[in-house]
Amino acid sequence: MNVTRLGGPTLSLFRIVIGLLFALHGLTSVFGLFGGNPMTGQAVPVGTWPGWWAALIQLVCGALVLVGLFTRPAALLASGSMAYAYFVVHQPDHLLPLQNGGELSALFCWSFLLVAALGAGPWALDSLLFRRRTDAPPSSVAEPSPVSV
Repeated sequence: MNVTRLGGPTLSLFRIVIGLLFALHGLTSVFGLFGGNPMTGQAVPVGTWPGWWAALIQLVCGALVLVGLFTRPAALLASGSMAYAYFVVHQPDHLLPLQNGGELSALFCWSFLLVAALGAGPWALDSLLFRRRTDAPPSSVAEPSPVSV
């Protein structure tokens, strides 16, 4: 079996799973679904800094990465938000993620950085839209015919 042939679909599946998990994490905090925010068990109050805004980034960026739309910028924003979460929330307690509870932040940060660097893979709306733009027929505007003298 050709390993390079599996690279694109594997990247797409990785992106889909990471996007789904991140979006679900955002849903718990924004709407209180699935037991609510892991810290309180409820939705984060609207507009609260940084919790509600972080949850909104998780929901929106997770959904965009899940479907593969604006994948690179969404993944970069998601990665940055998780780096912020790690260094501001977790790292002041202890250096290592196993000691400070920041494993999830670190894993999401590096996973989204990988998606931002490698792209969405073939099973993405980005790929479909890009393919349609490049496969579109040339413009139907008629060019002027040369004038013979």
